[in-house]
Amino acid sequence: MTRMTGGQALVKSITAHGVDTIFGLPGVQLDWFFNALHDEGNNIRVINSRHEQGVAYMAHGYAQSTGKVGAFAVVPGPGVLNTTAALSTSLAANVPVLCVTGQIPSGYIGRGHGQLHEIPDQLSILRGLTKWADRIDHPTDAPGKVAEAFRQLRTGRPQPVAIEMPLDQLAKSCNVDLPAAATDYTRPAVDEDAVAAAAALLAGAKAPMIFVGSGAVDCGEAVRNLAEMLQAPVIGNRTGRGILSNRHYLSLTQFAGHRLWAKADVVLAVGSRLQQPRMSWGTDNDLKIIHVDIDPVEIRRIGGADVEIVGDAQDIVPALVNAVASKAPAIASREDELNGVKADVHAMLEDKLAPQMSWIKVLREALDDDGIYVDELTQVGYVSRVAMPIYHPRTFLTSGFQGTLGSGLATAIGAKIAHPDKQVLSINGDGGFMYNVQELATAVKYNVALVAIVFADGAYGNVRRMQQNLYDNRTIASDLTNPDFVAMAESFGCAAYRAETPEQLAKTLPEAFKQTVPTVIEVPFPPTPDPWSVIIPPRNRGL
Repeated sequence: MTRMTGGQALVKSITAHGVDTIFGLPGVQLDWFFNALHDEGNNIRVINSRHEQGVAYMAHGYAQSTGKVGAFAVVPGPGVLNTTAALSTSLAANVPVLCVTGQIPSGYIGRGHGQLHEIPDQLSILRGLTKWADRIDHPTDAPGKVAEAFRQLRTGRPQPVAIEMPLDQLAKSCNVDLPAAATDYTRPAVDEDAVAAAAALLAGAKAPMIFVGSGAVDCGEAVRNLAEMLQAPVIGNRTGRGILSNRHYLSLTQFAGHRLWAKADVVLAVGSRLQQPRMSWGTDNDLKIIHVDIDPVEIRRIGGADVEIVGDAQDIVPALVNAVASKAPAIASREDELNGVKADVHAMLEDKLAPQMSWIKVLREALDDDGIYVDELTQVGYVSRVAMPIYHPRTFLTSGFQGTLGSGLATAIGAKIAHPDKQVLSINGDGGFMYNVQELATAVKYNVALVAIVFADGAYGNVRRMQQNLYDNRTIASDLTNPDFVAMAESFGCAAYRAETPEQLAKTLPEAFKQTVPTVIEVPFPPTPDPWSVIIPPRNRGL
């Protein structure tokens, strides 16, 4: 046992579990924690931002792009509350983020005396936005509570967790035992009977499909092997994009997958809710569903499956490959057919959404195959979900179903900090960009050479279009007054450009990616066609 403060016990426990970067804002309730971070020196890198939401999104981007735990630290009360949009994003997108926060002195918790940063039942707020949250009530509890936090982060469904520790306990000095951190976590056993049942269905399928979500992100090779064996198209939606490269003829976007849904007889969902197909496209008695997920609750959340397999996709998909290989007959290649589906979908998008597609083409051509593309709630972003080719897992970063406006810039900064040698491209609308524009200062401070594009249409574009189309042009509270984004970016110390056409952007992006400082490109953006009537396909089954 070693004598140390609670702050030191907390920091040493976190670093023992492999965290080497923490995004954080100091404050009085975290003084002893940040003192301990200072004393750790090179063992952990500390990145501070200009807003608590910024550090939480940076941790999200760091984790989503790596699969490692992204950690952030903020003061209690308003500090924690400022991070809740980002925490909800990590929860929705299944991203392993550790939130560390302080707390008012132990003896005052729950009394409502009006202590600095006191809010009612902070822990309940955190528990509502995380997989697990707890309080460290004494320095000697820190190693065990941190160990449990990392067990939650590294087993089962990856989602954020949170730890709070009162100010007085961070300062308290006592003898603390620091056991070695666990490095090997038990994974669920493979249900061989369920695998056999699934393999029988897949081997006998005439028109199988495979849907992959974030739960399949680490088993891409096995997914490809199974898909090729069955000649089954692989459909990736948002967090599943890139698990099978879009260069492979079997890899389709969810939008293209809709074309095949009506005739599918067996569908395998791996680490995916299968939400849109089940709830919007329709099902019937002729469709058999196999659902693989590490979270048994997710398997039954939307609807039951004919075969349910609870476990880690990294174990189950290879087992399915082996089981199907002994049963499936040789199947003729569907390359011509599926390439035709892709071509038809692309042509339709080019016809109906030509303005957005012209920008997406430029973005993809400028971005390296392993470059990281950070989605945002903007007209180009919406269409890119179904039109932007993605070639590697963890290179299409998204807020998932949470759809958090303003998440993009800070998420991209976190991703670039995690991958300094990769291109990172953040696309934004002018509305969302201003949510966290102050983090340009963070990017400059730490020399984070990402590229951020601002598509500036002077409005919350979706809202304005709805008001115009659905409410007889009675627009209200949807127009924006913008700064000169180029001048503003330069004032932060960024490189900055303006590109008014796709052709100008095509010339600008290669120069932007050569910069050694953050770069902002303003794109004045005229109104574009409504994407939703095109990219949200109708029910085509079980009518």
